[in-house]
Amino acid sequence: MRAMVLAAGLGTRLRPLTYEITKPMVPVLDRPVMAHILDLLERHGFEEVIANLHYFPDSIRAYFGERLQYRHEPELLGTAGGVRECRQFFGSHPFLVISGDALTDIDLGALVASHRRAGGVATLAVKKVANTREYGVVLHDREGRVTGFQEKPPPEEALSDLGNCGIYVFEPAIFEHFPPRPFVDWAQDVFPVLLERDVPFHIHEVREYWNDVGSLAELRQGTFDALAGELRLPVAGRELSPGVIVADGVALPPDAELSGPAWVGEGVHIGARARVMGPAVLGDGARVGDGAQLRSTILFPGTQIAPGAIVIGAIAGHAGILASLRRH
Repeated sequence: MRAMVLAAGLGTRLRPLTYEITKPMVPVLDRPVMAHILDLLERHGFEEVIANLHYFPDSIRAYFGERLQYRHEPELLGTAGGVRECRQFFGSHPFLVISGDALTDIDLGALVASHRRAGGVATLAVKKVANTREYGVVLHDREGRVTGFQEKPPPEEALSDLGNCGIYVFEPAIFEHFPPRPFVDWAQDVFPVLLERDVPFHIHEVREYWNDVGSLAELRQGTFDALAGELRLPVAGRELSPGVIVADGVALPPDAELSGPAWVGEGVHIGARARVMGPAVLGDGARVGDGAQLRSTILFPGTQIAPGAIVIGAIAGHAGILASLRRH
């Protein structure tokens, strides 16, 4: 089965970070979130993958190279319109679509198996959410067939607590239900047509971790969840002390203090008498000056913290962050 990563969005809720970098390239621990997605796809046997590009397209091509195929969108085509542009890539077989900002360890094999058992034109991965105001929620019957949607309802009005994860398995017949215009959205254009035409499509409820990294708060939460082990991500390094993972080759001064959970990337320099209090992430090549103190902070690759600085609860980056990203 082939797969597609949706990577064309603008990531407006992550600004000002996304003035410098496209959302799929936002670092989470040791690599961009899209690299974690491709790792997940490869672990589940998806060897042929395509991504649609629009915003900072060359940065994605340069990082991933021939690891996947690309389809550039000079004008945005929507969450479904971009998929239709890749129709020939999918051929006559079912295919998987996953958002380029999905930070997850979902069992994709179980999703595909659920789709095959249900026999519908589509299967939507859904997960129980605590706050329905942040998500489109999916309604369904006892057999798991989708019966409707609500877009970000207040909890007191929500008829479901199952959020749409933006991870789907489709049959090629899905394209028969698209409107005849270039820009097409799944939630606004395609799924309502399936309901109107009584075309069966289903849910697959996931128990694993999922976070769409759609905002700075969600990026922080997802990163710290990975540190805490709630999200299973394979990350290289050695455990220096309980909860403190340090990349190979990083030397720490004897008078520096690190408390977990914390992750220290390749080429990081931590100055004398510096304190790093978890949860904390120090991306590849970051530099923490002598006597600086950090707590509940994420430093993106290449970020420099001045000597003696105190940084609490921050997401710190710098202009030209792309140049600091390393391939893994």
